Amino acid sequence: MALPFRGGSGAGGRFNPRYKQQEPEHRINERIRSLQVRLVGDNVTVGIYPIQEALKIAQQLELDLVEISPNADPPVCKAIDYKKFLYEKKRKEKEMKANAKQSEVKEVRFTPGTDDHDFDFKAKHAEKFLQEGNKVKAYVQFKGRAIMFKERGELVLLKFAERLAEVGQPESLPKLEGKRMFLMLTPKTAKKKKEA
Repeated sequence: MALPFRGGSGAGGRFNPRYKQQEPEHRINERIRSLQVRLVGDNVTVGIYPIQEALKIAQQLELDLVEISPNADPPVCKAIDYKKFLYEKKRKEKEMKANAKQSEVKEVRFTPGTDDHDFDFKAKHAEKFLQEGNKVKAYVQFKGRAIMFKERGELVLLKFAERLAEVGQPESLPKLEGKRMFLMLTPKTAKKKKEA
């Protein structure tokens, strides 16, 4: 049975030589265009070398010469294993993305007349959020004439910050925006992890 024709000469074709030779992210080895480079890396004498000499040093170490700062004068090149370098770079990017996703802003809402039971319940939830590495935005909603009791709202938020002092720290004092007064708390857990 004959296989269907996939259009070999098209830009996205399977047999297009340009498709096969994808440009690397960095200039490596013979692709480096500069006549002189600043060579850095492990087991090399850091300095400015003619490109041919820098290539020779990298070859002797069985490494690639990778242009890491093309805009420097002269460009900075590092003698490294390029595949390992790309793998490490992707791994770090993945870690950064994962950490960025983990941090969310969780909201906790109060009223000027929030009772103790409700306050404790919300404080426990906020404590858990902060321990997980999330920020907590606590706010007091004023309805109608309740805005007259903004001092009471401020006291609720300050009491909340004091209650969570072990796991979170306020970014600033409570702020009033329209009919809401809010306070942002950031987690303290990052420091404890580093110490452990």
